[in-house]
Amino acid sequence: MILTFIGTAGSGKTTLTAKFGQYLEKEGHNVAYINLDTGVKSLPYTPHVDVREMITVEQLMKSGLGPNGAIVKSYDILTPHAKEYANEISKLEEEFDYVLIDTPGQMESFLFHDFGSNLMENLREPLVVYLFDPNILKNLYDYCFVRFFALMIDLRLSATTIPALNKIDIIKNELEYYKKYLDNLEYLSSRLRLDPSTQGYLAYKLCSFLPDVISSVRLLYLSAISGAGFEELETVAYEHYCTCGDLT
Repeated sequence: MILTFIGTAGSGKTTLTAKFGQYLEKEGHNVAYINLDTGVKSLPYTPHVDVREMITVEQLMKSGLGPNGAIVKSYDILTPHAKEYANEISKLEEEFDYVLIDTPGQMESFLFHDFGSNLMENLREPLVVYLFDPNILKNLYDYCFVRFFALMIDLRLSATTIPALNKIDIIKNELEYYKKYLDNLEYLSSRLRLDPSTQGYLAYKLCSFLPDVISSVRLLYLSAISGAGFEELETVAYEHYCTCGDLT
């Protein structure tokens, strides 16, 4: 089973990759780890495939590039080898129960660059977990945004994408409030409909449209600190690959 963790910088991808891997290992599973971040300096897991063996942001910055230019250039260098990496990952999938892919800290360097899409199209039915944290959910528009963005990731990478609110340990007393808007799109739409602003109208129209096109997947609530949601994430991965569940 291949799980790919995607999210903005600070959403907790690397920590969750390590902690979920440890959870799976305690459950008796063999786990392989993949690092696709050319800019990371240290990792809490030992990768079986590591793109830093080919190129790093630090190396490119020594040649005169700035941080952003070095990130883009590093994936320009990796792109011709995307299929090779996909083959390595596919071989690991045959040997291990789970292959966990940790993507770049700067999400756009994977999602909007050919390296990411080329890699994913050469993997067998990868499951993508889109991580976002509570800090992004400042108003009702944001709840619509994260649900819509998960759909855009699904479209861009042609891979089933599960939205997941990460770091729920920091909002444990308010979690039900977040769930009320994230789990119930009809309720969210009804609230947005009352907003007279341009943003409110736009969010309302988008949110009303989502039930017609969004994948039948349930939203996950995770915490690398407490391990909350790990059992459900394992179940979702199993259902995705055995096709015995509908992920709802």
